[in-house]
Amino acid sequence: MNALDGMNYAPKGKPEPVVKEGEFYFAAMYLDHGHINGMCNGLTEAGASLKYVYDTDRARAEAFAAKYPGAVVADREETVLNDPSVKLVAAAAITSKRCEVGLRCMDAGKDYFTDKAPFTTMEQLELAEAKVKETGKKYMVYYSERLHVESAVYAGNLIKQGAIGRVLNVMGLGPHRIGSPENRPAWFFEKESYGGILCDIGSHQIEQYLYFADVKSAKVEYSRVANYDHPDYPGLEDFGDAMLTGDNGATNYFRVDWFTPDGLSSWGDGRTVILGTDGYIELRKYVNIGVEDNSGDNLILVDKTGEHFIKCRDTVGYPFFGELILDCINRTEHAMTQEHAFLAARLCLECEAGAERIG
Repeated sequence: MNALDGMNYAPKGKPEPVVKEGEFYFAAMYLDHGHINGMCNGLTEAGASLKYVYDTDRARAEAFAAKYPGAVVADREETVLNDPSVKLVAAAAITSKRCEVGLRCMDAGKDYFTDKAPFTTMEQLELAEAKVKETGKKYMVYYSERLHVESAVYAGNLIKQGAIGRVLNVMGLGPHRIGSPENRPAWFFEKESYGGILCDIGSHQIEQYLYFADVKSAKVEYSRVANYDHPDYPGLEDFGDAMLTGDNGATNYFRVDWFTPDGLSSWGDGRTVILGTDGYIELRKYVNIGVEDNSGDNLILVDKTGEHFIKCRDTVGYPFFGELILDCINRTEHAMTQEHAFLAARLCLECEAGAERIG
């Protein structure tokens, strides 16, 4: 796991299988974004067996499959879709193509697990909603900044236990390091391909707000985007922020950007502050700057009893992946409801569509 490279950041946890080897087969397709590594790590640690790898770049597929004993490189997409033993397809295609891949997977009787953001247009969302109703298959999304971060999982557990009372506000900061632009794929700088910064990395922030604050619908109060410092890449939005109000009155502010300095030991100093009626929680997800032990996955809880600093690494693990596997088998919705996954996507699209251009 490269802590300096957000695009290929792939957490590894302790194996906690919920199924036996060969009991639940999945495939990995379209390896355009490095998040596919984290998606497959999580699934295999939960006991799923990777049967096929498919990508338009065969060399890339072969290198990926080599990390998973027994995985076979498929020559074409149809090999995966026509195999009834494959129950789930995990994919990290170019963002604007994720929906069309998902529709084909669901038509073939597979559940679908895509990297965020799941859509770049409202039309894609509506097509996916209709396909879910038609097929009964899942269109799940890898919102990794909550699902694959132990401090975020820990915070969710505390909130459910009432540790800070009713959640009133969630503030999220999602800075990322862009690195050397020439090392990024061309589609990364094409807004029609990646969807815009609020749609892309803003999706993490909106999803965790909905989850932590138990919001079932929300209004976008304002949203803004800018290209402050990358004139050679006019399609890139390097800054964005937004404010939302939920149906239960809980509010959200988030900021996302591509301005992580080279001196930071992580790809981004991601933080979340959750204010409740009886206390607050701060998550320092990936790094804890300014101290000797600057490792991430730290949670700060301030409540009626005092101040508490909790190191969350190797504590609660990543239960989403095992829950997803069991949801696919049992047709339940414990990992994430379809409504929640689509609501986060819809709000991302609304934020992007209504954003004021600044700077």
